[in-house]
Amino acid sequence: AIVFILPTNGGEAGMVLVAILLGLVLPITPVQILWVNMITAITLALAIAFEKPEADIMARPPRDPREPLLSGFLLWRIAFVSALLVTGSLGMFLWEQARGVSLETARTAAVNALVMGEIVYLFNCRHLRRSVLHREGLLGNRFVLLAVGLLVLFQVLFTYLPIVQDLFGTAALDLSAWARITTFGLAMFLIVEAEKQLMRRFR
Repeated sequence: AIVFILPTNGGEAGMVLVAILLGLVLPITPVQILWVNMITAITLALAIAFEKPEADIMARPPRDPREPLLSGFLLWRIAFVSALLVTGSLGMFLWEQARGVSLETARTAAVNALVMGEIVYLFNCRHLRRSVLHREGLLGNRFVLLAVGLLVLFQVLFTYLPIVQDLFGTAALDLSAWARITTFGLAMFLIVEAEKQLMRRFR
């Protein structure tokens, strides 16, 4: 739960911080951050609570009780994933702005890229070090699948429902924007899986 929640919050805060440092208009508004936190806490974060222990947990040596809760590995993963989320979501915002779309549309694309990154990272988190590129890793937790389905529905409403657009300052996205958002999500998923492989090889 820690290795999921902290990077996703880091991605949200990082977007704002980097934008301020670069003198950019904010890529996400406070009320949109509230939306992301609200729906991810209700759906994705709760799904982690129903995750079964990893198969090799009893073969691992005992954890040193003097070891800090945030080990060096967890701090690295948090920073690494936060950086990926900032890069993808802020990059999506700048890309959409370069296309000449409205500020509301660019922000909507950035928020959806952020949420897409959180969705794929939830699957990455099902195993902290082992790959999830197998049937059990992708489909083995029905609560995760339910959470993802609900979150997709929420994001469709967030993007296209007029009353929600008025509340959160969002705008409809075209298919090309969704293609870029999906590509970012897939790339992030594979990058984190590659990072796991490297960590297993050199640990």
